[in-house]
Amino acid sequence: MKIYVPLDSTAKALGADDLAEAIAAEAQARGIEIELIRNGTRGMVWLEPLVEIEDKGQRLAYGPLSAADVPALFDGKIETLGRVEDIPFFAHQTRLTFARCGLTDPLSLTDYQAHGGLAGLRRALGMDALRIVEEVKLSGLRGRGGAGFPTGVKWDTVRMAKAPQKYIVCNADEGDSGTFADRMIIEGDPFCLIEGMAIAGLGTGATKGYVYIRSEYPVAIDMLRQAIEIARIEGVLGASVLGSRHAFDIEVRVGAGAYVCGEETSLLNSLEGKRGVVRAKPPLPALEGFLGRPTVVNNVISLATVPVIFEKGAEFYADFGLGHSKGTIPVQIAGNVRYGGLFETAFGMPLGQLVEAIAGGTASGRPVKAVQIGGPLGAYFSPADFATPFGYEEFDGQGGLIGHAGVVVFDDSADMLKMARFAMEFCAVESCGKCTPCRIGAVRGVETIDRIAQGDAGAVPLLTDLCEVMKDGSLCALGGFTPYPVLSALQRFPEDFATVKEAAE
Repeated sequence: MKIYVPLDSTAKALGADDLAEAIAAEAQARGIEIELIRNGTRGMVWLEPLVEIEDKGQRLAYGPLSAADVPALFDGKIETLGRVEDIPFFAHQTRLTFARCGLTDPLSLTDYQAHGGLAGLRRALGMDALRIVEEVKLSGLRGRGGAGFPTGVKWDTVRMAKAPQKYIVCNADEGDSGTFADRMIIEGDPFCLIEGMAIAGLGTGATKGYVYIRSEYPVAIDMLRQAIEIARIEGVLGASVLGSRHAFDIEVRVGAGAYVCGEETSLLNSLEGKRGVVRAKPPLPALEGFLGRPTVVNNVISLATVPVIFEKGAEFYADFGLGHSKGTIPVQIAGNVRYGGLFETAFGMPLGQLVEAIAGGTASGRPVKAVQIGGPLGAYFSPADFATPFGYEEFDGQGGLIGHAGVVVFDDSADMLKMARFAMEFCAVESCGKCTPCRIGAVRGVETIDRIAQGDAGAVPLLTDLCEVMKDGSLCALGGFTPYPVLSALQRFPEDFATVKEAAE
């Protein structure tokens, strides 16, 4: 009998470690032989800790459970949820990147390969660098970290660059509110990130990779370091990748927690041991990145998606999605919702379906008022925008962005003026200070919103002008995207900005 108890940070925060200990103790006391496996999460937060029991080829789920529930679990007095794959939230997903997450033992390379792992890397080893890059281009994969830049184009720039050393840098500095996909995949399926980085190395000529991960993710850091060591021992990493003539190795570097280090040039400065401030571009990191060498900087999910593209084929992956938004997107549902968690789906699902049908509306039972997509720098959408399909161009057409695909829901008790103020305050606190529009503009933004809150209608056009300056003049997306939540709150929820209504009258 195999019993799966998640080691994911969310499950651990909800008592998964105590639950695992209680299960082991109860089994020993009853003389029942079990294999206790600490797996990743299936992504349904409201059911955590979610225990799965596999017996005689059948794997059934129970949750949420606590240590106090263990005797009843062994007595068969707790009703099963059935197969995870049949739970509606899970059944409606299209799992490609997260296909193994929660299903396998995260640190078993044997388990990983039994579920398709390393098939993509083996295929890539039979291709030259140009064919590898063309495969990524054909898949339509775009950066899942926020910018949505075509991954294959970035790889091709590094491939064609002439340099004695090239690098692959994985951005795991997941700092957006309401996002957890990077952490979840590293804790639940770390080998897919390792495999994706190795394929990126083959395609670009890079022999060294770095994963820059936030210090707030201790479980993910530990899991990734263990997985890298196993990959080295098994010949997946090192001087000869899977017995080939290609070398590639990975090192983990832990960041100190600056939000701005999620921006690729700030990240590279931090990686080099410098202060995490934004670099002016050009030169692009693809030409002069880490230590001045050509560098691919990709998000965790971008790199973790590469193995499935090479295992299944670029055409298979590109067949999912909408327009120029190809493949699947791991949507992270959070905030005031009944069913929060990770929902991987093909691009194109209407926003309203995600919020009302999948997330189940608000946990408070009150009407949905606003949905912020893309982290603290993302725009606010109202129910009037719920027909908008989940896609890069479609969101851009509505004045929004997908970002890292965090979806945070608010009910009708939310004060959108306060939310706009928070966006400016957040930018002021997290600014690296390199450019004036961000460093000073965010401070002036807080002051201007406070004037509006005090009844100064004349401050409204001033706020709009300030946002335009920040958009056009900031060196990076921190200052450049802060206007998105501010202006969307102002435009879509004018009733919360009392002076807007008074000015119109």
